Order: sequence, then C-alpha cells, then structure tokens
Amino acid sequence: MAQDKETCIIVGAGSGLSASLARLFSAENMSVVLAARDIQKLKGLREEINCDLVQCDVTNINQVESLFAQTDQILGKPSVVVYNPSARIRGDITSLDPVKTKLALETTCYGAFLVAQQAAIRMTKIGRGSIFFTGASAGIKGFPNSSVFAMGKFGLRGLAQSLARELQPKNIHVAHFVIDGGISSELRPDTGEQTLLNPDEIAKTYLHFHRQDRSIWSWEIELRPWVEKF
Repeated sequence: MAQDKETCIIVGAGSGLSASLARLFSAENMSVVLAARDIQKLKGLREEINCDLVQCDVTNINQVESLFAQTDQILGKPSVVVYNPSARIRGDITSLDPVKTKLALETTCYGAFLVAQQAAIRMTKIGRGSIFFTGASAGIKGFPNSSVFAMGKFGLRGLAQSLARELQPKNIHVAHFVIDGGISSELRPDTGEQTLLNPDEIAKTYLHFHRQDRSIWSWEIELRPWVEKF
C-alpha cells in the first residue's frame, strides 16, 4: 500500500502524556495508532483526532505482533514508535509479592523489548525510523522500597542504550526520555507555579527528537520541572 505520510504508534496510551503526544503528532499530519489494554478509555481521543485504536497487552507476544501487523494493513510501516507502559509496586524486599513483581517487570521492560523488536524489523527494511522509550528517574537511581520499579526502568534504559548503539548506524533513531517528576493532569493539575511537568511540553521534546538531524542525534534526555531536586 502507498504510504503518503508518517505513521506513529503510541503504546500504553492513556489520557496523560500519550494523549499529548497523539494530539501533537496528529497536528503535524501524522497518522496515529494508539495501543492499550483498555481501548474504551481512548474513544473520546479517537473522535477528537481521528486516530486508530488497537487493543494490545504488551506482555503478550502474539498481541504485540498483531498490533504491528494491523498497523501495516491500515497505514503502513511506522515512522515513530513510542513505548510508555510501566508498572510500579512499592514495598520492602521482604514483603513484595513475587508474582506481581514479575508482571510489573514484564510490563515495564519485557514489553518494551517485544515492541522494539517489531518496530526494528520494519524500520531496518525501510532504512529509517524512531523508537522512543519513556523512562523515569528510577532508571538512573534506585530508591528505597522501589526496587521493582528500579529493576524495570533500569532494564528499559539498558535496552534503549544498547539499541541506540545497534540501530543508529542503520539510520534508526533510538532515544530514552527520563521523566524526573510528576506530570500534570486533570486529576493532578499544576498550581500555576510549573512544579509539575506539562505533558504538552514533554510531547514537543519527543517530536523534536524525531526530527533531529542525524548529525546530532541524542540518545537520552532528562526532563524535570525547575523545582525538582537532582
């Protein structure tokens, strides 16, 4: 099929950063596919920007493969893929539930591998594309009683760094975004002091990375509000 404009797949889509990304990429004349376990919550956004919705559990190999196969059929191969899912379980090491821990790691890290693999298969064939991972400060430093989140985000960052070295020589831009701080939302609005990250401004950074000249590709950036401690 002919592909006359770029296609963006946003995985783990919701009403926060993913929605801001979807609106911005759509406004930039990209076709947008939103993937999530629960796509019912995304129907309003679909009506707003005329995007496609695909149900997908990122820990399920077949569902991830189906997400990309459906996108191939509907819109063609993706130009940019953003991985947003993560799962956080708090607690000391002696009381953490091993089963819930395994599920959290599969969501935060293993799912990222599955999505990146399918993206890379397609992007290496066409010789271009961007694969972006949404990280957190927990991927840079492990906090007490947050070992599960740290394991997942450290693994995500390691995946991104390794793929950047592997795929950037093939003209595929891989980047990791460290979100260090809370993101403002309807449930957690900013007071006007800009103490929370504005999701629309975060989205602009993702778009900027996608459009970076390859002579100055960045593989990682940290984003934090001005009051956040290092």
